[in-house]
Formats: sequence, structure tokens, C-alpha cells
Amino acid sequence: MERGLVLVVEDEPAIAELVALYLRRDGFGVHLESSGDAALAAVRSLAPVAVVLDVGLPGMSGIEVCRALRAAGDWTPVLFVTARDDEVDRLLGLELGADDYVTKPFSPRELALRVRTVLRRATPAATAQEALRMGDVRLDVGQRRAWAGSAEVSLTSTEFGLLAHLMRHPRQVFSRERLLSAVWGYASVAGTRTVDVHIAQLRAKFGASSPIRTVRGVGYSADAS
Repeated sequence: MERGLVLVVEDEPAIAELVALYLRRDGFGVHLESSGDAALAAVRSLAPVAVVLDVGLPGMSGIEVCRALRAAGDWTPVLFVTARDDEVDRLLGLELGADDYVTKPFSPRELALRVRTVLRRATPAATAQEALRMGDVRLDVGQRRAWAGSAEVSLTSTEFGLLAHLMRHPRQVFSRERLLSAVWGYASVAGTRTVDVHIAQLRAKFGASSPIRTVRGVGYSADAS
């Protein structure tokens, strides 16, 4: 059974075809594009379940594509592919609302795993009726919706999963490594700085309502007090 359509945006045909091969083996439908403008049009017309987006596209970059999607209120999960082994580039992508990234050269099997993991975070079980509340912050897990007081807050699937995990375990302190394992699912691959960026984004979105606390030298917890 097909898992849904993944849009792969990559201007190197050999890489694009290899990624497509592994995603199709995993049960995904795949649509290929090679430019940012075409990627935006494809997201709007095809409504993919996820986008694998090369940062270094000619013309409109992958970062600009992600920025345009998020500005339009489109929170389709985005996984960046970057050839630059530069933390600043990767973190900039996350701050714009990307859900994850891989750096070239990468294992196409690992990339397919990352896509599955992002989609698990984005697609809760149909029977999920869980509601979480901490202070002014409310999460509807089944609908993947979040509020600060009466104002709804837009979150990426990763941001939602991270906040939900912390709120499910009030006042429990998690190290960055434990959060990577619990939320991302591959602590040995992702860097702990990724956790800090997502925490910063959550705090920026929720402002004074944010329940996230920093425990210096240890990690993070959620506490309404």
C-alpha cells in the first residue's frame, strides 16, 4: 500500500533518481522536480505528504522555497538536503521551519528512514484523542494543533513532537541526547545543536506562555510554574 507522495527537489539527476528509487522501495510515490519555482507549483498542485528539498538549487534556493511555503501557511514536512557541511546553513533551514536535514554524501536508505520518521511525527494514530495542557499552552495530539491561550500556534511536525514529549513528562529533565532519541529517533546521527534550535523556535512562537525550562548542564523540561 502506498504511503503517500513525496516531492523530491534535486537538480542532480543521478541523486534524484537514487533517492526516488529508495523511496519507492519504501512504498512512497515520488514526483521529481529540479528547480525551486517548479517545487512550489508542485506542492500546491500535488499536496505531497513530504518534501525532500535540496538547499543548493539553481535560481530559487531550497531555503527560499521553504520560507515561501511557511509564509503561505503550508506546513508540509520538509527535509533539507545540503552539500555544505556547515552548521549555520543547516540550522538556518531549521529556523525557517524545516523538519530535518541530511548532508551530502548521504545514504539513500538513511534518507528514506528520515522521511518515515518525520511522517510518523506528523501523522498520529487515527484513534489518538490525547489532549495536553500546561499553563496557557494546549495541544490536541489527534489534530496536531497547538494554542497559547486562545491563539492558535503553527508548529512543524518536529516542533509539535518535541513539545508534546516534554509536556507528557512534566518536570522531568531530558538531556539533548535523550530528546534526540525520543523525538528524532536517531540520536547517533543528528547533532544536539538541533535540539537547541527547535527549543528556541518553540519559545519564540509561544513567548511568555512557553512551559519549556532550561536546566543548565543537563537539558530541558516542561513545567507550568
